[in-house]
Amino acid sequence: MTTRILVLGGYGTFGSFICRKLSETSGLALIIAGRSLEKARAFAETLSEAEAVRIDVTEPLTTALAQVQPNIVIHASGPFQGQNYAVAEAAIGAGAHYIDLADARDFVAGIGTLEDDAEKKGVTVVSGASSVPCLTSAIVDHYLSRFTVLRELDYAISTAQQTGRGLATTRAILGYTGQTFTTLVDGNLRPVYGWQGLTLHRYRHLGRRFLGYCDIPDLTLFPERYPGLDTVMFRAGLEVPMTHLGLWLLSWLVRFRLVKSLTPLAPFLLKVSNWFNGFGSDASGFHMTLSGEGVDGRPKAITFELIARSGDGPNIPCIPAILLARRLSSGTLHRPGATPCVGLISLEQYLNELGPLDITWDTSETC
Repeated sequence: MTTRILVLGGYGTFGSFICRKLSETSGLALIIAGRSLEKARAFAETLSEAEAVRIDVTEPLTTALAQVQPNIVIHASGPFQGQNYAVAEAAIGAGAHYIDLADARDFVAGIGTLEDDAEKKGVTVVSGASSVPCLTSAIVDHYLSRFTVLRELDYAISTAQQTGRGLATTRAILGYTGQTFTTLVDGNLRPVYGWQGLTLHRYRHLGRRFLGYCDIPDLTLFPERYPGLDTVMFRAGLEVPMTHLGLWLLSWLVRFRLVKSLTPLAPFLLKVSNWFNGFGSDASGFHMTLSGEGVDGRPKAITFELIARSGDGPNIPCIPAILLARRLSSGTLHRPGATPCVGLISLEQYLNELGPLDITWDTSETC
């Protein structure tokens, strides 16, 4: 039996990679969807077993889903900041499983509100099938047994300059730049400001890169999932110092309420950022340091570092949706209800899927 998978934003940066990978799996029929039917058709023609439809996620979806009749809906049309659950609700109503790539804190953390509806329909609803919180929680779960108490997580993503930065991703970043949000520090929730908390981190294979505070679902999910934690600190950064520092300076305009938000400037700032491509590379970095007490009771820290070259960094967030879609299609994942994407994919499964890409990783440990 063929599984019909509707990919919203299917010809975008993330959606196109997901579609290409899923097209390699037999028994799957892809429906490429987006606001532009022309773009959807052009991309669908590059795949086998693919068709194209026009679907705008800001419009009612009930009729469109009734016509398409998908078994699985993958929502890759961000930004998710400010979105409601209309797409997920429409998928549930159509009796289809739902997966999204959301990295919006409240959106992912609140997906459980759809638990009862999803259970009644017997479908699986997963939000945050992305680097955060899927990969990050998989790393913590993998190393958790090496600690008697895990006290602190300090981690970050540094994006390469020479990778395809979409408008949706730019809007998502600008949505929290300069805005206040809370994170767990020394056992208490403390306010921080997006893209501030300026620091330099040295990646062993990339050198030093600037980082700043970033709002992600983990900041809500992890203190509950890992009760011993007293500090969860996540940052993100741009490779070229001038672009990172430029955005840092702009963040003060929002913090001091001189402007409400930088989001309306997204098209202009994305264009400006591309002017600096010649000063950067195609290498992105990620690191996570887990600190606490080891099984011997002594202080312990484990650092996981991942480097993506050849512009493969943007493919990393796509892996969970690919794995989950395959498992739902094959019947090896049966979890009716709605949940953030934590505890569903192991670190080994995630890294195995990254194998064909120009991505390497290693771990260091101090006691």
